[in-house]
Order: sequence, then C-alpha cells, then structure tokens
Amino acid sequence: MTDPDLQKKNPVNPEQASEPVVSKPYIMPDDPDPASVEAMALEVAEARDKMLRTLAEMENLRQRTRREVADAKTYGITGFARDVLDIADNLQRALDAVPAETRAAADPGLTALIEGVELTERSLLNALEKNGVKRFDPMGQKFDPNFQQAMYEVPDPSVPSGTVVQVGFTIGERVLRPALVGVSKGGAKAAPAAANGNEPNNA
Repeated sequence: MTDPDLQKKNPVNPEQASEPVVSKPYIMPDDPDPASVEAMALEVAEARDKMLRTLAEMENLRQRTRREVADAKTYGITGFARDVLDIADNLQRALDAVPAETRAAADPGLTALIEGVELTERSLLNALEKNGVKRFDPMGQKFDPNFQQAMYEVPDPSVPSGTVVQVGFTIGERVLRPALVGVSKGGAKAAPAAANGNEPNNA
C-alpha cells in the first residue's frame, strides 16, 4: 500500500493530534463599566453597614449580659432575704415585749435570755449585711415615698410636719422592704425650697 493510500485512511497526522489546543488569553478592558463599579461600591457600603450594626448589637448584648449577671448576683436572694426579715422582726418584737423596768430588775436567767436574743438579732443582721441587705434608718429625715411607707401620724411639735420619726431594708440599690414609718404632725411645716435655688427676699 502506498503513502497516498495511508493519508486517505488517516488524514490527521499523529504528531499534530498530540499538540494541546491553547485558548486565547483574557484581556481586561481598558475602561470598566461605570455601572458595575457603582454597584460594587454600593455592595461594599451595605456590607460595611451590616458589619457595623452586627458589632454594635454584639456589644449591646455583652453589656446587657454583664448587667444581668451582676443583678443575679446582687438580687438573687431577694425572696430569701424577705423571709429572713420576718425572723428579724420577731426577734425585735421579743425584745420590745420586755419593759425597761423588768429588764433592769431581771434575774440572771432572764438577763441571759435577753442577751441571747439580742446576740441572735445582731448575728442575723450581720449575715444579711454580708449578703448586701442593709438596714436604713430614716429617723429625722423628710418623708420619701420611694423608701418609706407611711403607716400613721405621730403628734410631735418638736420636729417639722412630715418628718420621719420611726425605721427599712435595701438590697443593692433597691428597696427590699420600705420603712413602715410614722410621720410627725403638729409641728411647723418644712420650709419649701426657694424657686430656681434663690434665697427668699426678706426685705
């Protein structure tokens, strides 16, 4: 068989078939489309805005969680503390039930009992204070409805009207139990504060 016959059966040269086909390289356009640049800038701005919002929300969440943990530590015993205050009240009632004359003339047994009740009351109040529960005494102060609950009025002309003359408890910065107070009446009314902080004109 001659060469022309081989070329008719195999028109493609094996050496040529093994050469790889190379595609043309991609050439960036000299002037990009202004619309695509504007869309890309808008997309970047939106992504940046979302990122800043997420960071702000995470910071707010961290601060809120920190406050909630602090409140849980401070105010977690509120219910228990209120129950314990009932015990403190009963100890104080037991001490108040003994007249001063009886206490002065008491035999050693009664004296030891009274001292034991007083010691128990002090220990209980100290334990409460270690856990953030503090007793506040508004005696002689102007009545404040945020911290005191007026129960009755006490005739006392020696102090201005509306002055607290009897005792509450706070836990942290909150009122655990308002002072159940007697408010004085019959004395001179407390002088109102001068308007705008100016002294009244006595002329």
